[in-house]
Amino acid sequence: MISAHCNLCLLCSSDSSASASQVAGTTEVVENLVTNDNSPNIPEAIDRLFSDIANINRESMAEITDIQIEEMAVNLWNWALTIGGGWPVNEEQKIRLHYVACKLLSMCEASFASEQSIQRLIMMNMRIGREWLDAGNFLIADECFQAAVASLEQLYVKLIQRSSPEADLTMEKITVESDHFRVLSYQAESAVAQGDFQRASMCVLQCKDMLMRLPQMTSSLHLLCYNFGVETQKNNKYEESSFWLSQSYDIGKMDKKSTGPEMQAKILRLLAMNYLDWDDTKYYDKALNAVNLANKEHLSSTGLFLKMKILLKGETSNEELLEAVMEILHLDMPLDFCVNIAKLLMDHERESVGFHFLTIIHEHFKSSENIGKVLILHIDMLLQRKEELLAKEKIEEIFLVHQTGRQLTAESINWLHNILWRKAASSFEVQNYTDALQWYYYSLRFYSTDEMDLDFTKLQRNMACCYLNLQQLDKAKEAVAEAERHDPRNIFTQFYIFKIAVIEGNSERALQAIITLENILTDEESEDNDLVAGRGSPTMLLSLAAQFALENGQQIVAEKALEYLAQHSEDQEQVLTAVKCLLRLVLPKIAEMPESEDKKKEIDRLLTCLNRAFVKLSQPFGEEALSLESRANEAQWFRKTAWNLAVQCDKDPVMMREFFILSYKMSQFCPSDQVILIARKTCLLMAVAVDLEQGRKASTAFEQTMFLSRALEEIQTCNDIHNFLKQTGTFSNDSCEKLLLLYEFEVRAKLNDPLLESFLESVWELPHLETKTFETIAIIAMEKPAHYPLIALKALKKALLLYKKGEPIDISQYSKCMHNLVNLSVPDGASNVELCPLEEVWGYFEDALSHISRTKDYPEMEILWLMVKSWNTGVLMFSRRKYVSAEKWCGLALRFLNHLTSFKESYETQMNMLYSQLVEALSNNKGPVFHEHGYWSKSD
Repeated sequence: MISAHCNLCLLCSSDSSASASQVAGTTEVVENLVTNDNSPNIPEAIDRLFSDIANINRESMAEITDIQIEEMAVNLWNWALTIGGGWPVNEEQKIRLHYVACKLLSMCEASFASEQSIQRLIMMNMRIGREWLDAGNFLIADECFQAAVASLEQLYVKLIQRSSPEADLTMEKITVESDHFRVLSYQAESAVAQGDFQRASMCVLQCKDMLMRLPQMTSSLHLLCYNFGVETQKNNKYEESSFWLSQSYDIGKMDKKSTGPEMQAKILRLLAMNYLDWDDTKYYDKALNAVNLANKEHLSSTGLFLKMKILLKGETSNEELLEAVMEILHLDMPLDFCVNIAKLLMDHERESVGFHFLTIIHEHFKSSENIGKVLILHIDMLLQRKEELLAKEKIEEIFLVHQTGRQLTAESINWLHNILWRKAASSFEVQNYTDALQWYYYSLRFYSTDEMDLDFTKLQRNMACCYLNLQQLDKAKEAVAEAERHDPRNIFTQFYIFKIAVIEGNSERALQAIITLENILTDEESEDNDLVAGRGSPTMLLSLAAQFALENGQQIVAEKALEYLAQHSEDQEQVLTAVKCLLRLVLPKIAEMPESEDKKKEIDRLLTCLNRAFVKLSQPFGEEALSLESRANEAQWFRKTAWNLAVQCDKDPVMMREFFILSYKMSQFCPSDQVILIARKTCLLMAVAVDLEQGRKASTAFEQTMFLSRALEEIQTCNDIHNFLKQTGTFSNDSCEKLLLLYEFEVRAKLNDPLLESFLESVWELPHLETKTFETIAIIAMEKPAHYPLIALKALKKALLLYKKGEPIDISQYSKCMHNLVNLSVPDGASNVELCPLEEVWGYFEDALSHISRTKDYPEMEILWLMVKSWNTGVLMFSRRKYVSAEKWCGLALRFLNHLTSFKESYETQMNMLYSQLVEALSNNKGPVFHEHGYWSKSD
């Protein structure tokens, strides 16, 4: 199959000559390509075949006859022609197959033996070269064209050598020359594509010399040169373009039947423009000659307009220009064309000629239906010349024309509106609002009742703006009302509604306008968004609204505008400024508000705006030092503000945490000096405290895990900051470390963290830990959902040891710690005392007795509790038939009894009696003497 034969292609060596295996593989691949069905391996086989053909020559194929090679080449060529769309072969691979077939055929000596064989090679090389040319592979295309030229020369020699009738020989020579002509034109195309102007021009000039013998080729060469001219002009190769266009024009003159005057004029106009683009000063005369020649060939408005452009490029006098425009008028060119010429003159600062020509065409076309265009241009010129009175006369004239049947086209009316609005805008800029209104009024007169488009509402808004500046509020309200009636969803309409409401002191109406304005801005389908974007920032009006409201004492309205501005603006500086301004307005007000839902809403609003400021601060500033310093300064201000808001939210822990975290985030944009690091640490500590409290109160395990995990992250960050500060040596005794330790222990304990034990290993070794810290660890270790009694025991032991080392001993705290330690070691009602060995527990009681005997300050209630605890332990031992231990613990209880004062009388008689019974029972080896009343509690 073909896949097996394809593998043979891979055996080719890298030598310039082919190996025997390579030749054999190539032969088999060709045979299998043309004989087998469609296969996915065909593209790979074609690519290898194309790659190998460069290393194969006739010597390497000596074992194969010419007939076999020719048959293989022809079969391959024909097979490539039959490949349809269902085959996995692209166009370039088909070209490669043709190329291989042609290369194989050229190896046969028989291919050069007869004229027919040579003609076949010529045809194949010409076709393949054209295909490679279209595919953009110019080097192989040139190779094919050169082979075709060589074959044509051989064919020509054979024609000369044989004897044939003169007429037949002449026809055959013409055929050869026609093929040579086509090859030369292909070579010219390839050269132009490769930027080789010299080679391309030589090929074309050769073709041009052949036109006397091949007149039928004139049209194709003419078009080829024209295309070259257009292409090189696009690439700004003006010198080359001029050559090609000149050649195209010259060749076109040789065949006037197929090349009409319109085409010749088009070429000359293109040549004239090429000269202008090349160098309008140096080649001015050539450009003018070219366009004059074009107008002689075929007069057209395009040629006349181009001639006027060329004349305006030179130092043409006004008299010459006037003569040229009068010539245009005598040629009965249409009105639109004459108006465009007048515009062209004015655009090139030839107002005197343009104005005079305008006056002439006004008179010439005064009966025309389109006379309005002349009048509009006349108005534009008069306004440019600052002849406003005459312009107003022309406006009245054009209005009369428009009203008396010769209505202006929509295009002309738009043109007039633009002129009038431009004039009004220039008056507005110099604060001449009365004059601006007059020009807007002229524009208004050209609107009919059925033509109220969006420009009409814009006109009403512009007039309203002028009225507001003139303090004519009623007229401004009328104009805005008209605009609102036709376009209520326009942001500028709402802005003017807002301004009027503010001026009138109508806060409710102004606030509603701001809300509507914000709704329009956020409406993705609103067409106004494009309008706003075209005039700068989409939130420009919100910024102006906030400023206007503040200037007019409308603080609530200004706050809303600033809030929306911060929410929607994409401008970094604008957002930061808006948030700062809003905070300065709202903070004093919040400080005086009692706790209420309204105050909470205000704080929520400030939190949203501060978060927006943080987002903007997070965006990259410029690389300049000033920009980085500016960001740090802004962040410093927002950090302090967020901190102050957090302090104010002391009754709302969740909101307090949000502000502290925000303050921490803002501080990350500030230089990390000592003050900032301490602030960051404090913010995180406060956040951890809130998260821990929320974790304790969480209603579900999921919520608890979420809060505690967040707290753990904050603790770890806080630890990093604290450790960094410790390196300075100033914070070595900071209580923050103990607080962080307790926080982290609580989080890990409640999360049932497997790393808890390893965390505590480092904790136990820490110096300077106080008894309170160990006692707190003990409490946390047993606080649900945590349950770590061994950790609690260890912590209480360390606390007790520290109390005993005190000078003097704080006997009150010692007694409480002892109580907790004993209670944890021997819980009330416990049936199992294996948590702590009895010998160790006994030691705690003995230690307590030693301190009781040395001081009268040991709390009597604690002594009573220890007495009851030891007695009940004895009872428990008795129930387990551990009689010796039972006597021992009950005897210990009697020792505590001796230290009681006020409670001694209540317990002494009963305890002594029970103890005697216990001793007697033990002596007689009797059964249990204690019933359920043998157990005591402290309250008995």
